[in-house]
Amino acid sequence: MRQVSDMDFVGEKIQLAQVKLTDVTEWNDGKLLPHEDMLAAEEPLEIRIGDVPLTVTMRTPGHDRELAAGFLLTEGLIEDASQIMQLRSYVTTTGGKENGVEAELRDCEFDPAQMQRNFFAASSCGICGKASIEAVRLRGLRAPMGGFRFDPEMLCSLPEKLREAQTVFSHTGGLHAAALFDAAGNLLVLREDIGRHNAVDKVIGWALLQGLAPLAAYGLLVSGRGGFEIVQKALAAGLPLVASVSAPSSLAVQLARELGMTLVGFLRGRRFVMYAGAERCEATSAATTG
Repeated sequence: MRQVSDMDFVGEKIQLAQVKLTDVTEWNDGKLLPHEDMLAAEEPLEIRIGDVPLTVTMRTPGHDRELAAGFLLTEGLIEDASQIMQLRSYVTTTGGKENGVEAELRDCEFDPAQMQRNFFAASSCGICGKASIEAVRLRGLRAPMGGFRFDPEMLCSLPEKLREAQTVFSHTGGLHAAALFDAAGNLLVLREDIGRHNAVDKVIGWALLQGLAPLAAYGLLVSGRGGFEIVQKALAAGLPLVASVSAPSSLAVQLARELGMTLVGFLRGRRFVMYAGAERCEATSAATTG
């Protein structure tokens, strides 16, 4: 397996660290064909506060400081960008690469041991829905502010825009994407990652560092399903709308309904399903079936 060279993507908006080449053998209609294939890169990223290790996440390299900033906000360690004094990339022992981000924070108190236990629990399969919702309540997440409304025609136009902007996915087929959009349907930023939650953190981190948070005037579009962790992170950023091309989970729907977020699933073609917050949809006409 080898890193892609600078000449492989002349003129394309892609970070070379995000893809790797490998030799494969393809079976196609009775024939075996050896060739090179492109893979989405996956490497560990360590995030620490000062010299205290906080967490390690498997991610696609690129936009690591945005990922760290978004993680700090969506996991409740900070409330706004003013608490971030500095984000610094550093070289870890894993292959001698810059696979670490160190955050220097102000006005931030946390128990490293407790936070590490929380992150482990949140990533496990055994945590129950009741405990998850209670943890969100204890964090003090609130309903999104503002009067955000969206046109259903605008929403239906977004998946195609997302696909067109997924540069790395078009070469590898192995990445999730998240994008921030405004009420007019303009994509402000798109990020891709091997982990859907990482893609969301990168988008939110970008917005945080750009001074846009809280994101009461924007929506979030994700390429996969709308799971609990996506809704939780979006609420932490103040987003009033999360839309996905696949289905949400039951816990995601419960959380969205409880905290007043609009949650859209199965956004495909000229159809979508609103599981929560349908009042934000500015449908020009209503049809009923009898």
